Amino acid sequence: MTIMNMSEEIQIRQNNIQKTIGSSYKRKIGDRVDGRRIRSLDPMTYVANFIMPTRAASQNLFTDSVDIEKMNKFIHEKRKQGFTNFGAMHVLVGAYVRTISQKPGINRFINGYRIYARNNIEISMAVKKSMELNAPETMIKFIFEPDVTINEIYEQMTQKITEFQQTSEEPSAFDKLVSVLGYIPRPLMICTVKFLKWLDYHGWIPRFLTLLSPFHGSLVITSMASLGINPIHHHLYNFGNVPVFIAFSATRHQKELTKNGEIVDKRFFDFTVTTDERICDGHYYACAVKDIKKYLLNPELLEIPPEKVIEDIR
Repeated sequence: MTIMNMSEEIQIRQNNIQKTIGSSYKRKIGDRVDGRRIRSLDPMTYVANFIMPTRAASQNLFTDSVDIEKMNKFIHEKRKQGFTNFGAMHVLVGAYVRTISQKPGINRFINGYRIYARNNIEISMAVKKSMELNAPETMIKFIFEPDVTINEIYEQMTQKITEFQQTSEEPSAFDKLVSVLGYIPRPLMICTVKFLKWLDYHGWIPRFLTLLSPFHGSLVITSMASLGINPIHHHLYNFGNVPVFIAFSATRHQKELTKNGEIVDKRFFDFTVTTDERICDGHYYACAVKDIKKYLLNPELLEIPPEKVIEDIR
């Protein structure tokens, strides 16, 4: 499908998609502006938040990879259709968003020893104006609906990244906020951060701050491909509530022996994942990762919206 037909596709989807997230939920006391409190979890899950009170103390790290042959063909086809600069980043973001639509447990977060189901899907990434060493960099946050297609993901990401890279030297809203904080004296800055953490703990932090903050969201994603290094295992932040960090690298070549005794050159897409183990159990995470890999291996599935969006437990 070309970009010219995208608006028509979106309209058809909006008329037909069965969307369930938050459709029948009314906000209750104890909910936050960015998520609703989950009240049906087992006692062990509740106690674990007190045993492991920080994300840094409860993070799990693992590395995985997928054969990139079908993804490369898909990327080349999308570029022929007019999706300039379409790449592996769009496929990975699309795979994660689609997985959340079916496994919403990975979109939970923890604040104040309580587990919440996030109201939407917020993915942050660092973007440079150019690949020069000292080029300005900022954090950009993308907010997606769970039924979004990869075409729409490409459109939103391209629009925001292009706006940042082609605009003047005027800083983004996030950069302006950081700049203001940078002028605060050290003792007052310590108190400011503690105050923000206190607000966040009680769920009182203003929504405009969580929208700007890359520390609040579903996922932070980073590409090591342009840097020419292997993906790192990035730590989670104790400030905010991001529960997952994904890093990926450039294509890796590897020689493999086939059943017929032939040596073939295989190309793989390597990625690392850091997770907050408290938001869901290991089996749930494993099933979610299998779904992500399914979409990475079959990215054409992301061109059509899901038949149904699964709502997280209450």
